[in-house]
Parts: sequence; structure tokens; C-alpha cells
Amino acid sequence: MATSLIRLHFHDCFVQNNNSARGFEVIDIIKYVVSCADILAVAARDSSIFVRSHTIGNARCTTFRRRIHDETNIHPGFAKLRQHRCPSSQLIGNSTLAPLDAATPYSFDNDYFKNLLQRKGLLHSDQVLFNGGLTDHIVKRYSENEVAFFEDFAAAMVKMGDIKPLTGSAGEIRIQEAVQRR
Repeated sequence: MATSLIRLHFHDCFVQNNNSARGFEVIDIIKYVVSCADILAVAARDSSIFVRSHTIGNARCTTFRRRIHDETNIHPGFAKLRQHRCPSSQLIGNSTLAPLDAATPYSFDNDYFKNLLQRKGLLHSDQVLFNGGLTDHIVKRYSENEVAFFEDFAAAMVKMGDIKPLTGSAGEIRIQEAVQRR
């Protein structure tokens, strides 16, 4: 759940994508007492002790299928390994999970960035960070300096937590069906 809450903090509060993360059921139960923004900030801050970014967690086959079957900026052996459990057919394997960081899937470290250097980013959106563009130097830096990644990640989480919440009709209130029945 910690990984989901961190992703929820980023995607929901910052990117404002309402279909990108799990963990809403925990928030819905608690938010009757305190605000959702407060819950997300505290939960993500506390959860970040254990996990961070795409260095840990999983993705569903539906989110990386096109990358492993159609893209060319991917390590062939890595693609073949993932294709075994995520076939090109969109009718099967959709819920199959794969680790975002295959090298150290349960550790917070900088191997995620080392994977990108080897063209082993599971998601298209990850691999574009190292694909001959403006962010290549950042990926190289983090792959060589884990402490720099840790420090920058912590600072970014604090900045996201300081984003002013949407209020009134500018925001969106989500209510889970199970909570509605109570």
C-alpha cells in the first residue's frame, strides 16, 4: 500500500490523473475526520521512508505491452523476458504484473536509473527519460550518485506537498461506492 500512496500523492495531487493510482479506499475511510490533502501528504511522507518513485512497485501488462512488443529503444533480452508473460494479444495477460525495477524490485536504490541506461525501462514514460534528450544527464547523474537521487527525491516530495489544493468547484471529490453504502 505504501507504493500506491506515494504514487497517489504524485499522480492525483500533482498530475491530477484520477485513474493512475490505488489506495483511495484507505483515504475515503479516513477523510471523514481530516482533509484528503492532509492524509495524502502525511501518508506519502511516512511511506517514503520505505519506498520511492519507480524504484519499487509493479505495472500491469496493459501499461507496458506496446513498449515490449513495438518499441525499438528497448534491450532485446529484457523485452523477450517480459513478452513471455505479457503476450501481444490484448485479450490475455492484462492484469499480469511486472516490477518497474527488475534488478532490485523491493529496494529503494538507484538501480532504476541504471536500468534506463541499459534500455531496460519497463514503461515508455520511464525510458524517454534516457533516450537522447534533455534529461539524459539527470539519469546518468542519479545512476552514478544514489545520495543525489535520495536528496532530490525528498525535496521534490516536499515541494509537491506544498502545492495548493484545489478548492470549491475547481476540485473533485471522489467517493468510493463501498463507503457510500455506510
